[in-house]
Amino acid sequence: MSAESVLIPDDRAFSNFKEECGSDEGWSLTYNKTGMTVWTQTIGGDEEKSLHKIKCRMACKDVPAETMYDVLHDIEYRRKWDANVIETFDIGKLTVNADVGYYSWKCPKPLRNRDVITLRSWLPMGSDYIIINYSVKHAKYPPKKDMVRAVSIQTGYLIQSHGPDHCTLTYLAHVDPKGSLPKWVVNKSSQFLAPKAMKKISKACLKYGEWKQRHNPGFKPWLYPEQTTLPTIPVSELSIQHADSLENIDESTLSEMQTREERDSD
Repeated sequence: MSAESVLIPDDRAFSNFKEECGSDEGWSLTYNKTGMTVWTQTIGGDEEKSLHKIKCRMACKDVPAETMYDVLHDIEYRRKWDANVIETFDIGKLTVNADVGYYSWKCPKPLRNRDVITLRSWLPMGSDYIIINYSVKHAKYPPKKDMVRAVSIQTGYLIQSHGPDHCTLTYLAHVDPKGSLPKWVVNKSSQFLAPKAMKKISKACLKYGEWKQRHNPGFKPWLYPEQTTLPTIPVSELSIQHADSLENIDESTLSEMQTREERDSD
């Protein structure tokens, strides 16, 4: 791949992602409670400044794999259950199983909020489902002054079916949040934020069927691409979003401000 080429993931990319989701090599276990496991991996020698990967795996005993797949795709439903979302929308489609979208989210105080533009692609593989994304640039959506533009090097979900009402969800993220972050942010992500986010997804799945019945129940363009109303955009309008081309925000000296939500959480 050349420095600026944008490629839509092929079957090999999906297979490699699935393999990394199942691999233990190079990962450090940081959390293991009640059906939830979290690992982290440091990329580079300087732990304070280097990039981190995080991998979370959760058993969902009352959630079919198909429902989990729908919930992770359904952008309208995400606006309802994702308390961290500030704004999210689809920009355009590339192929029947790839699109480009925008997502901004609230960060733990006192950090500045982040946003990202990603190329997302998805693929059913037997009884499993995979959704992966990475950051791209689009001329119509430059970085905003009140946000820090983060970079997804590769982020995704692997959903594995274990029968009609049981699945396992693995979340794997290799993200550059931009800026020199304090170590408590990395620790908090693996010990608190990531498991909490996964549990919210699982709870959202339990309520999806009822919600979807009242909100355009037959509309699932991720399953039926002929339903999409997104404009087609050429890959030539996109380029790779390199982290080093973005403003670097130094937040390493900020101390943690505990929110009421965290104090009250179980």
